[in-house]
Amino acid sequence: QVQLVESGGGLVQAGGSLRLSCAASGSTFSMNAMGWYRQAPGKQRELVASISRGGSTNYADSVKGRFTISRDNAKNTVYLQMNSLKPEDTAVYSCNFRTLRWYDYWGQGTQVTVSS
Repeated sequence: QVQLVESGGGLVQAGGSLRLSCAASGSTFSMNAMGWYRQAPGKQRELVASISRGGSTNYADSVKGRFTISRDNAKNTVYLQMNSLKPEDTAVYSCNFRTLRWYDYWGQGTQVTVSS
């Protein structure tokens, strides 16, 4: 079992920055990758960024150059630094933990709202 606790969402003006954190506990040795997904009202959930067990990163085209995913292995925590935020980044952001057996655990989600 893996538990995920997210923090860092909120309301920010366009052009501003936020940093999301996701702390994992439990069977963290089983990690294959961790990442952040988002879902805006009326839209499907989409991958924002992910970081693999080996440290490789992957980003959605819409956030490349603005968002950075990183990981602190000692704290079992993944961060998503979001800069130059746009109103279209408004969504519920959820942390994902994928195990080596491709099982997904999800955080509770945190709201990010970007005002124009």
